[in-house]
Amino acid sequence: MTMSDSQIHVKDYAKRLERVVNDYEHTIEDHLNEDYRRQTTWPDKLADRIAAFGGSWQFIIAFAAFLFLWILINTLNFVAHFDSPPFILLNLILSFIAAFQAPIIMMSQNRQAARDKRESIIDFAINYKAELEVDDIQAHLHRMEDEMAQIKLLLQSQK
Repeated sequence: MTMSDSQIHVKDYAKRLERVVNDYEHTIEDHLNEDYRRQTTWPDKLADRIAAFGGSWQFIIAFAAFLFLWILINTLNFVAHFDSPPFILLNLILSFIAAFQAPIIMMSQNRQAARDKRESIIDFAINYKAELEVDDIQAHLHRMEDEMAQIKLLLQSQK
């Protein structure tokens, strides 16, 4: 079974359209990344790194080990206790970490939300453009269908 010229043309058009859309998306993504790098200050980048570490398994494991060691050292009798139960110094340290970590994470999330909003606007524009292309293709197919119906009528009338 061989493909007709129109089938080949449609496949070529689809490949070309897919390539154009991919190139366009990569260009937009590169532009967004460049904007992010240009507009993000070093404190913002530091906040992003702290938020990334604070939301990782590495942090959870390291912090659990820290807490375990703190409690172990301050409850066993092989060293002098510097923070006896109920661990008031540990509570102070935990409050200090929470007080600074929460706003840093929120700053990072706000920046990510703004970036996501820009990306969603671009996605909407791409989807809208694709919808216009689909509408154009449908109109073209309807026109071809009407022309084929007219040709069919002409052929039937000549019989």
